[in-house]
Amino acid sequence: MARRLIPALLVALLFVVHAQLWFGRGSVPKVASMKQQLATQDQANRDAQLRNDQLVSEVRDLQEGQDMVEELARQELGMVKPNEIFVQIAQNKR
Repeated sequence: MARRLIPALLVALLFVVHAQLWFGRGSVPKVASMKQQLATQDQANRDAQLRNDQLVSEVRDLQEGQDMVEELARQELGMVKPNEIFVQIAQNKR
């Protein structure tokens, strides 16, 4: 009787371990599903980072562009801000 009990017990344990592999918390189908979700999220993160980089670039361009417009207005048009005094020095060309 003992000769048949030990192999039967080992086979039963093998079935339990195998069932955990396919249907348990860390099962093969769950891991595959999580890998797919991770790949999808990684792609979404890359897309969001690209959009963020573009927005940062646009904001930087707008900030620098505003400074450039102000500088051109001061130099070429002689514009001043409120409460500023504009002094222009004329040079004689000979």
